[in-house]
Amino acid sequence: MKNFRSLPLNCPLFEGIDRDDLPNLLDCLSARKKRYEKNSFVFMADEPPRFTGVVLSGSVHIIQDDFWGNRGIVSPAGPGELFAEAFPLAGIPRLPVSVRAAEKSEILLLDCKKIGASCPSACAFHARLVKNLLRILAEKNITLIQKMEHLTRRTTREKLLSFLSARARQARSRGFEIPFNRQELADYLSVDRSAMSASLCAMRDDGVLKFRKNRFELLRKNPVKAGGR
Repeated sequence: MKNFRSLPLNCPLFEGIDRDDLPNLLDCLSARKKRYEKNSFVFMADEPPRFTGVVLSGSVHIIQDDFWGNRGIVSPAGPGELFAEAFPLAGIPRLPVSVRAAEKSEILLLDCKKIGASCPSACAFHARLVKNLLRILAEKNITLIQKMEHLTRRTTREKLLSFLSARARQARSRGFEIPFNRQELADYLSVDRSAMSASLCAMRDDGVLKFRKNRFELLRKNPVKAGGR
């Protein structure tokens, strides 16, 4: 594959693999780069799963629609992150989710089945690739468990506080950004957008947090004692 040096250096899938080995590795995985405009689909639900993607620039959302067209965001993926890797490895016939570009994005597509297949050349870097993939799958499993902690909260306020608290801990700072606009955050937490906006404003008025667009700051005031609306 040409232009491999544009790959993000922090991509966990390629961690520990020498840059000089990347051309052979990417050829082995039938890698190709594609550009997607905002809101265009990288993968569509019900398609046969074959490829996994690595975000080179921009970001994508893994989304799921129900029978009536109600949309939920399963998870986001930003630069360097892998997405949709589990489905081809699981051997399921159709994708249960879609992947949509949240902004103008460049994606590296890989034949994921070739990652798990035995390499005829017994390449050392291929073994490292498999090890990296297993770690990524384990980390994503932990992330989904953490998301369930947000979704199982009873009220919209409690879901928001659970999510924002987790983002603050991840950033190791009271101030942080989230990868969603308001509608996307509502879709991610499975709440009504109007109710969510009302809860955010109530918590701001209660002195629990500050926010501007996707930038948040958690304040020291105890959210449990601050009205509980």
